[in-house]
Amino acid sequence: MGLADDIAVVSVADAVRASVSYDQLRALNGSLYWLETRPDAGGVATLTRWRRDEGTRDVSPVGFDVTNDVHAYGGGSFVIADGTLWCVGAGGLYRTRRHGDELELVSPVSMGDLTAGDGELLAVRETERGDELVAMPLTGTPRQRTLIASRGFLSAPRPGPGLLAWSAWSERDMPWDACELWVAPYSSQGHIESPSKVAGGRGESAVEPRWGPDGALYFVSDRDGWWNLFRWDGHEVEAVAPIAGECAAEPWELGYTSYDFLGDDRIVMAVQEGPRHRLVVIDPRGAVRPVDLPYTSIKPYLATQGTTVALIGSSPTAAPQVALVHLAHDNPRVEVLAKSEHAELSGARVSTPTELRVQVAGGREVLALMYPPTDSTADWRAPVIVRAHPGPTASCLLRLDWQAQFFTSRGFAVVDVDYLGSTGYGRAFRESLYGRWGLDDVDDCTAVATHLLAAGQAIPGQIFIRGASAGGHTALHAVSRNGPFAAATAVSAIVDPDRWAETVPRFQRAHAMRLRGGAGRVQATALQRPVLFIHGTADNVAVVEDVRRLTDQLAARDVTHRLLLLSGVGHYVATSAAAGTALEAELAHYRTVVMAAANG
Repeated sequence: MGLADDIAVVSVADAVRASVSYDQLRALNGSLYWLETRPDAGGVATLTRWRRDEGTRDVSPVGFDVTNDVHAYGGGSFVIADGTLWCVGAGGLYRTRRHGDELELVSPVSMGDLTAGDGELLAVRETERGDELVAMPLTGTPRQRTLIASRGFLSAPRPGPGLLAWSAWSERDMPWDACELWVAPYSSQGHIESPSKVAGGRGESAVEPRWGPDGALYFVSDRDGWWNLFRWDGHEVEAVAPIAGECAAEPWELGYTSYDFLGDDRIVMAVQEGPRHRLVVIDPRGAVRPVDLPYTSIKPYLATQGTTVALIGSSPTAAPQVALVHLAHDNPRVEVLAKSEHAELSGARVSTPTELRVQVAGGREVLALMYPPTDSTADWRAPVIVRAHPGPTASCLLRLDWQAQFFTSRGFAVVDVDYLGSTGYGRAFRESLYGRWGLDDVDDCTAVATHLLAAGQAIPGQIFIRGASAGGHTALHAVSRNGPFAAATAVSAIVDPDRWAETVPRFQRAHAMRLRGGAGRVQATALQRPVLFIHGTADNVAVVEDVRRLTDQLAARDVTHRLLLLSGVGHYVATSAAAGTALEAELAHYRTVVMAAANG
């Protein structure tokens, strides 16, 4: 299929500039705060504030990266308490100086999940020996004291009425495998004594504790197969609103808030069902009412004020944006506060996806989102890029991705696959890839590609697989066997699960151990198709040495490949300053294969 002459391609600069990431949304005293990561501005996370009377403005210093490395992926990197900004960046914990916006270093130690407690700051501090929940006064000398210490992991210190709640899991588990919820008496300058477990443990993940306005402790648990909302009144635990969907995100980062409390005794919550999210409101009797919104993807950061909720939402025609949803009346009103699309893209035509369901071995069904070439007709036929998401516990997201549009505007189709192990389908589906990594995920991606070939939409010899992180491992194994893929792109790829278990940050070691036992290490002798490797030299999740070793072996065997090293870039390439370089290299990689097939 060729592009029509009047179709404008999405430029590298526009695709990168529009790939802004919004995260860690919080509300306080009529203001909203969030982190904005702009690839065209160095890829640093900037703290942004919105007020009704002044709009949006950056409040962190230019070039200051508001981020932390607790549990490798960070989260909860800032809090506003008594008018003072506390945030984490390179060098440790900072706060604004009195009567100014300048930051001063408070502690040289990185912390995460910052929370305002009873006159003091609460946070999670990580060392190689384990985790600590620490506290320090909001005024005066910021002397740290340890509230709780564990050889495992801690998160979500949430102060309530004379109590502190927190989450904990062992070094043998990931928080989505087994996570416990604890409470104990708490007061400023006091000690944590006589803790008691509320929920969670082996076979149950209890996450996102929050104290409700009724004094009860709310949390999300998957004890019944889905992450659903529960309530503890100090004596018993009861389900708030059973839903056949995920009411929490897989907790890769600290500080998620998948639900919050409205000022009229209702609860607002984001629910994921497959690749789709929806917003629901739960009344005091437990009745669930869906909220009609223009969004199909909602990040796990809800922030309420009165009867409004701020969220980060997106759809197939709108990239992630910060919006206020007014819920006082039956007809919700949406007010967009920030969006990544700039003037050059305001009139751009985009490819919108259709859901594709393909049967795989054993009668199981795999779901994929298929983005045809931009402005193509119903009988389109094109080169296809199959994308394996990271995680592998992540999922496809039904939202506008300008980096995907970069390819669809150039005549490619892009297909995102929710392979076995993805979130959004319940606990059993999420756990099914343990011990099968590099096998069942590859089978699912291959089944989708084979379906598109049989349907006459994919062009033989011009179907590619692309994956990042864990998805990179999937992509590499997909071209290590006979199959439909003509080439692969592996971004920040995990090459050897055994080596990865030794080099991965402490938080993810349990994940590496559970995933092992599938296809195993990617062997240079098995790779059968050209591969483009894209890797950041500062990647601490999937270290670059493993990729270097594999590409050296490929070079010795004279196998077609390219290694693009991105200096100073970490694990996340798509939101880094080098995102444009990576996109251009990927496009050139596919075009080389397409030209070779056409001339062959």
